Amino acid sequence: MSNAAEGIIEPNAESCYEVTAADLPLHCPMDGMSLWNSHPRVFLQIEEKGEATCPYCGAKYLLKK
Repeated sequence: MSNAAEGIIEPNAESCYEVTAADLPLHCPMDGMSLWNSHPRVFLQIEEKGEATCPYCGAKYLLKK
């Protein structure tokens, strides 16, 4: 069974993710992402600028207000 069928988000499958205050503190990979084939969890500062980029995979996160 694939991860998509299980409802698990493939890490780094998209280059941009919209997040909300409910997702804070923000980290990549996020909860619900498959962890076995991803990088170590890193916390990202998004509150001040409203955007952040993961230094490992380059995924961009935008804070939706």
